[in-house]
Amino acid sequence: MRRTVRYPVEGANSLWHIYKTVPFWKVTRNFIVIQIARYTPFLSMKNWLYRTFLGVQVGKQTSFALMVMLDIMFPEKIKVGRNTVIGYNTTILAHEYLIKEYRLGDVIIGDEVMVGANTTILPGVVIGDGAIVSAGTLVHKDVPAGAFAGGNPMQIIYTKEEMEKRAHIEPAGQ
Repeated sequence: MRRTVRYPVEGANSLWHIYKTVPFWKVTRNFIVIQIARYTPFLSMKNWLYRTFLGVQVGKQTSFALMVMLDIMFPEKIKVGRNTVIGYNTTILAHEYLIKEYRLGDVIIGDEVMVGANTTILPGVVIGDGAIVSAGTLVHKDVPAGAFAGGNPMQIIYTKEEMEKRAHIEPAGQ
C-alpha cells in the first residue's frame, strides 16, 4: 500500500484547486529548474540544482539521466540515496490530482538502486537499497531492498535472496 495523504475537494476536479495547494510561483520556479536539469549533461550540476532549488534530498554520486522528470509541485517530497541511477525519461511523482481528491506522498529511493529508463514512480513508494527496477515499469507499490522488479503492473521478479543466489551461479561453460 502506498503511503499517501488524501485531501478531498468539492466542486471542480482537484486540478482546478492547484494554486490553493501549491503557490503559482513555486510551480513556475520548479518548472524552470527541472527543465534546465533535464537537459544538462553535467550530473553534479543536476544534483546541485535539485538540492539547492527544489529541496530534493540527493545522495552522493547519484546519477539522473537525460530527461528525468521530477515532481513539479512537490519535489521536496523526493529522497534519492547515494550511488543510485535514475534512468532516461523516468518520472518521479509525489502527488496525484484526481476528480474528488488529491494525494501527496513521499518517494524514497534507497542507496545503490538502479531504475531503468521510462519508468514512472508513483507517490508514497519506497524503493529499498540495492533494488533494481526494469525499464518501463510503473512502480505503484514498494520494492524491497535487493529485489528485482518490473512490468506493468509491477511485480517482484526476484527477491534479494534469489538475486544473491543468481549472482553466485557461474555462467555455463566455465
